[in-house]
Amino acid sequence: MATVINNGVPLVNGMLVAWADIVVLVGGVPVTGIVGVEYSDEQEIVNKWGAGRHPVGRAKGRITPAAKLILYQEEVQALQAQSPNGRLQDLPPIEIQVSYLPDSGIVVTDKIRNCHISSNARKWKEGYTGQEVELVLVPSHIEWGKAA
Repeated sequence: MATVINNGVPLVNGMLVAWADIVVLVGGVPVTGIVGVEYSDEQEIVNKWGAGRHPVGRAKGRITPAAKLILYQEEVQALQAQSPNGRLQDLPPIEIQVSYLPDSGIVVTDKIRNCHISSNARKWKEGYTGQEVELVLVPSHIEWGKAA
């Protein structure tokens, strides 16, 4: 049964997207040892000035994408095995797909294109029971998904 919340948008069973509803593919392979994904793009938008004290228009400039994966060390080691010398930075560009699979059944997929990995580090301390590795990505662009 659909529930309607106060903004008029119906939700199936009142459920919103949760972490368990997200599937991440790295190079076309589903990743289960993932604990975080972040991605964004920022576009330069500037006021253009003419006569008077207020802008007469705006102009758009560069779009700068950014992305990050947080994986368990075992997932990172599987990626490293694909590199001829073990360096993640020497892997060819990778595509990251983030799909949202909510109860509503409306799947939305974002694609983070042409990613190079720019960092590879480990941080261990006494008492740790596992290693989460943060991989900073340098993408060319993000294709923000639409409902399929």
